[in-house]
Amino acid sequence: MKRSLIALALVSAFAAPVFAQSADPSKDEVVPAGPHTLTANVGLFSEYRFRGIAQTASRPAIQGGFDYSHASGFYVGNWNSNVDASAGFPDGNIEMDFYGGYKAAFGDFGVDVGGIYYYYPGSSYVPGGRSQAEAVTNKEIYLGASWKFISAKWYYSVDDYFSMRGWDSTGTANGNGTKGTQYFDLSGNFDLGSGWGINGHVGYLNMAHASNADYTDWKLGVTKDINGWVIGAAYIGTDAKGSKNGSNYQPYLFTKSSGYQYDSGKDTVVVSVSRTF
Repeated sequence: MKRSLIALALVSAFAAPVFAQSADPSKDEVVPAGPHTLTANVGLFSEYRFRGIAQTASRPAIQGGFDYSHASGFYVGNWNSNVDASAGFPDGNIEMDFYGGYKAAFGDFGVDVGGIYYYYPGSSYVPGGRSQAEAVTNKEIYLGASWKFISAKWYYSVDDYFSMRGWDSTGTANGNGTKGTQYFDLSGNFDLGSGWGINGHVGYLNMAHASNADYTDWKLGVTKDINGWVIGAAYIGTDAKGSKNGSNYQPYLFTKSSGYQYDSGKDTVVVSVSRTF
């Protein structure tokens, strides 16, 4: 993510239109685009929210990644961001996502199926009911469908959800895993013209064997494209249980190393600037 100059050079080489120059300028022809597409993206956000939950403790996030796709519909990619250890990644400060899948379009309809692996290098977490520390990871498969500007996607965790083990209403480990946790996403992105766009999202997390962990999150945002740079602002909220005064266990009440506690699902506004090359 740091080697931006090299990345941009590679992206330009793969993604830019290619022209063949003949001896006679009047016979110049455009070479058909190849089956391979490589792009890069980078963004600066006032805060990183994942499924509505704070990942950087109200601090800014620098994010970026690469995507490769083939004309057949297959794709792979990598995306990265800084995170705060208090968000469930002890001793970790980086998130690295690796994903791949297949997309197909049928007129206004589309389908998307694939898998994603979340990795937090340097993190050291001891799941409830276990004694040995391990790096925080998460493995999900997903299935999505879209129609025009509306999309829906279902995620299923094939291992313990972000390495967490289940707990009861007091927060005590219950000996069960969180494999089988599901997340449902319904989103819309509408182009208003002249570079303006609006977007919305509603999601629902159903965590396996974890008391008080299910919640709904939502987002409503607006974007403006200025010469390829996209400026955005979004209102994000959840009903996740993270109150300091809440009854029973509040799984989304996070604690920093200093002892400061905060509601990680509290409503907020996130502003951003991003670009895809």
